[in-house]
Formats: sequence, C-alpha cells, structure tokens
Amino acid sequence: MRIETVVNAEPRSSRGKNEARRVRVTGRIPAVIYGAFKDPVAVSVNPKDVVKILRSKTGHNSIFDVEVAGVEKTPVIVAEEQYHPVKGTLMHIDFKRIDLTRKLRVPVPVHVHGEAKGVKQQGGILEVPTRFIEVECIPDQIPDEYSVDVTELMVGGAIRVSDLKVGEGVRIVAAPELVIAHVVGLREEAPAAAAAEPEVAKKGKKEDAAKAAPAAKAAPAAKKK
Repeated sequence: MRIETVVNAEPRSSRGKNEARRVRVTGRIPAVIYGAFKDPVAVSVNPKDVVKILRSKTGHNSIFDVEVAGVEKTPVIVAEEQYHPVKGTLMHIDFKRIDLTRKLRVPVPVHVHGEAKGVKQQGGILEVPTRFIEVECIPDQIPDEYSVDVTELMVGGAIRVSDLKVGEGVRIVAAPELVIAHVVGLREEAPAAAAAEPEVAKKGKKEDAAKAAPAAKAAPAAKKK
C-alpha cells in the first residue's frame, strides 16, 4: 500500500565490510536501491526510519519514497533486510524500485477474529492453516489485510479463499479451495489404541507358547537316543 513517507538516503562511494562498519559507526546502515531496469545505487539510511515502516500496519507491503540527494527520488518496497544475530538490530536493507503502473505479486496477511460457535458450543478446535494470501495488483491497490470472521463456524465448517471479498483490480493467486480457517472435532484415537494394546500382548503370549510347545516335546526324544 502506498504511504506518504520519504526516507532520506545518502550516497555511498564504496562497498565492502570496512565501508559497512564505517557507516554503522555513524548510526546509519548500508542499503542498496535496485530494480526497474536501472543501475543499483549504494546508499546509507537511518535504520529508525525503516524500522518504523516495517512495524506499521502495512509492514513489508508499504510503498514509500526513498530520496537520494542529487541522484533520484523513487517509490520502493523493502525487498530484503538483515539483522544482527545476537542484538536483533537492523544491519542492512535492500530497496526495490516500484513501477506504480505495473502489477506485482505480494503476500497479504490474513487476520482471524471472533469466537467460533463450533469451539464454544461443540468443543471443537479452531485451526488457521493460512496466515498470508498472495495477490496480484498494481501497487496502489494492495490490500492492508484480509479480515476473517469465524463466529459462525461449526465443527466441520471452513472458510476458504473463495469466501474472501476481493477489491476491484485485485486477483488472488492462491487456489480458491485453499482453507483459511476451519473447526475440527476432538480426536479420540488415543483411547482406542490403548484398548488394543492388551489384545496384542495376549496374542503375543499365545504365539510364544505355541512356539515353545514343539521344543518341549522334542527334548525327551533327544534323551532316548
């Protein structure tokens, strides 16, 4: 989704680990802008500006402007980020230029709300196997999210991709029959398995006894010889 945010970037004259360390000492992080059939541009940005966008409602689907003084101002999305393995701080970011007139594919989060009747009244379990739905549309039409109300779901009921309300100009890439949320009944397989164990044990004892009988009869015959 397009947001009215501009991230200011400064050009970097070189790349490499030493340059990256030097940039981080200043409180900024190295970044690269690429895509749209243009040459990549090495820059540095304030990590706080990027983290604020990533933690916003639109998150990774945010389309915003990156402005490099004297070079370009272009709409981008966050293509990839790297974090410190221990501290968890943002270390590097890649921005991908976006053509606002061309369609692209992005994952859109699915949020479930409500208490399913199949859980409250029938003792079932609500399962949500699908948390993101991939869509195809132009950048300005990317949905923030899909909200799914599971209140009326009973045991055996399901909400599928085909049940979603899709905005004009948006195409869902996922299969229509893909289950987003459903309510399943409690399984009682464990007690049945436990009940079968004594029978298996008895059968095993009978078979062992049958095998032992011929051996016992053979022992006296050996003494006669």
